[in-house]
Amino acid sequence: MAKRMTDAEIETFLQQPLHAILATHASNGPPHLSPVWFLFEDGRLSTSILSGSAKHKNLKRRPDVSLCIDGGRGDVRTVMLYGTAELRPGDDKASEATRRRIIRHYHQREEDAKSYYENVRGVPHVLLVLEPDRVVSQDFND
Repeated sequence: MAKRMTDAEIETFLQQPLHAILATHASNGPPHLSPVWFLFEDGRLSTSILSGSAKHKNLKRRPDVSLCIDGGRGDVRTVMLYGTAELRPGDDKASEATRRRIIRHYHQREEDAKSYYENVRGVPHVLLVLEPDRVVSQDFND
């Protein structure tokens, strides 16, 4: 039977470099699902998305989202976040600093993160920030 995770367990879980599945509302009906890298800081989840992408267009039209983060194979914990996304311009200093931290979070070595950042630096993006209205957790681990 699943148990709910404590706030501290959720915080620790979301500090891992896991993928989140972001659900937005597609204009033609079904949900649009996308894997994203994220950073969870101070109760907020941030992710960088491509300007003009389906996610971006969906969010401009309807900003309510859900995200599902699971522990992956061998870790049967899941955290789901729900709320209204805030879109921030990707070209301001604060958003760019957050984007760099997200990239660093997914690379073990600083030089690998820097190399990846240099490859995507000129790609237009926006920062999605979610302060969740609702958090649901499940822990099926023994």
